[in-house]
Amino acid sequence: MSSRRATINDVAREAGVSPSTASVVFSGKTPTSEATRARVLAAAESLGYTGPDPRAASLRRGRSGIVGVVFDQHLGTAFLDPVTTHMMDGLADGVSRLGAALLLLRDDGVTVSEPSLHTAPIDAAVLIGCSPRMRDSLEIVRGRGIPVVVVEGDAGEGVPRVLLDNADAQRAAASHLASLGHSDVVIVTLPVDAGRRRGWIAADAVVGVDVTADRLRGAREIFPDAPALAAATSSIDEGAVAGRTIFAERRPTAVIAQSDLLAAGVIRAAEEAGLRVPQDVSVTGFDGVVVDGLAPHVLTTLVQPATAKGRAAGEAVAAMLEDATPSGLDLQCTFRAGTTTAPPITT
Repeated sequence: MSSRRATINDVAREAGVSPSTASVVFSGKTPTSEATRARVLAAAESLGYTGPDPRAASLRRGRSGIVGVVFDQHLGTAFLDPVTTHMMDGLADGVSRLGAALLLLRDDGVTVSEPSLHTAPIDAAVLIGCSPRMRDSLEIVRGRGIPVVVVEGDAGEGVPRVLLDNADAQRAAASHLASLGHSDVVIVTLPVDAGRRRGWIAADAVVGVDVTADRLRGAREIFPDAPALAAATSSIDEGAVAGRTIFAERRPTAVIAQSDLLAAGVIRAAEEAGLRVPQDVSVTGFDGVVVDGLAPHVLTTLVQPATAKGRAAGEAVAAMLEDATPSGLDLQCTFRAGTTTAPPITT
């Protein structure tokens, strides 16, 4: 038996119509009579023809039909963060009109795997600004002459970017704490550099990750002297490590965490230290995602439109590949007060 895939010519021959007529039935670009349409579809069904081969269409356009999404860490780790999942859902929606597939690429500067950002047959790339390696990945993509869109990062002039009001949003959470009477505050940040080093951030340190720097700036506009502790990634375990470090050395009345997962870990560490949340220590997060194991607490946080953020990036990619002018999109977070913040106890 032959395993050859049926073609539009086979369908046309079976239906007794021209190949162009059969093609029109599947593309829908030109009206055809119901009788002709029914005859072509019946022929296609009998031959097992399901539609044009997308690979052929991509070759005719000189494209692969693939959009690369770049991560700087193990993909299993990246997708433990609900923000990543929501963003990828939106990104898939945004590129859907292209009929393109998403290829997840790991670029951590160490792991050697294929396909890589250097070699993958991609038409465009999406870079994530909270990645410590975003700028390194950008140089690779630019060197290949591939269109690129950046989510939450500054890639320089001419590169479309989707922005979130990170500084303003974090300022809102800090202002909330200040309004409750807090002044002794510690900040737990997302990674500050490609090395993902943990530890206290020196006052004169350069923070090389856009998202981390923006959120830190927003918090320090309200608490300029607040010490900051860097986590290696956004996870509950990393938040717990940071929280244990903080509570072993000092007892602030509030902790500002740069993600909900970090905040959940800080709460875990506080409870391990015998502290009550929010009576002894208030905690704020950032993201507005569902965090398993956080109950009965309802986290005070900033709710970010993660799905809309991904969709905006996908639509910008689609515009670029359709030779249209992509437009950046500024998105805003919404402050949500929960049960993890309260006035400090005065003694």
